[in-house]
Amino acid sequence: MIQYIDQRLIVSKTINFENAEQIYQIGLKHIQQHKVFPLVVDLAQLENGNTLSLAVLVQWLRQTPENKGLHFKNVSEKMLKIIQASHLQDDLKLIWSKSCRNKKAPSGAFLLNPFLPAE
Repeated sequence: MIQYIDQRLIVSKTINFENAEQIYQIGLKHIQQHKVFPLVVDLAQLENGNTLSLAVLVQWLRQTPENKGLHFKNVSEKMLKIIQASHLQDDLKLIWSKSCRNKKAPSGAFLLNPFLPAE
């Protein structure tokens, strides 16, 4: 469910009430061992982004330097809507991947991929 590969924290499967605490603790252990921030959290394999998933991500973020040590990559549209409804778009740094190239990011809400042209 949590893998640390190539300086990225990869979240897979689903975060639900049965496993949220375990996923939080595993992710926290990786975050605490990480020395250079920001750390990228890749959500491409997260099957169902929901409010509980977002709560785990926010709790991880709070454990980083200045609460800004995580950048989130491959955020689903559903999760993005939850982030916006929760008014967290200014607190979370989201990275748009090449697969999101044709999507328009809301102004000011995202850390854009440096390999993509600025609009």
